[in-house]
Amino acid sequence: MSDKPKLPKRFIQFTENYPEVADAYSKLGYEVHNSGPLNDKTRALIKIAISGGARIEGAFHAHVRKARLLDISWEEIEHVALLAMPTIGFPTSIALLSWINDEKEKS
Repeated sequence: MSDKPKLPKRFIQFTENYPEVADAYSKLGYEVHNSGPLNDKTRALIKIAISGGARIEGAFHAHVRKARLLDISWEEIEHVALLAMPTIGFPTSIALLSWINDEKEKS
């Protein structure tokens, strides 16, 4: 695995078109990431859960890739999708499992 996941084309365009806004967004992400007691693994799994619950596919894929860079197992990531089932429903959990599988196939 590489050190960093590949950035999505749209995000790269955003940073090129709006560098000041992109910088502020990056600083916000850094600050919230480091503002509390949660460890890297817990934060990564929470971000997977939030993006999955919101059905934001691009973010979900990105957070899965980032989690893998932290050596979070496929089983742990899949467990997030299963835990979501009683709250957000069977169809959404199946979609999340398929998005996880998309990333598995790329690795």
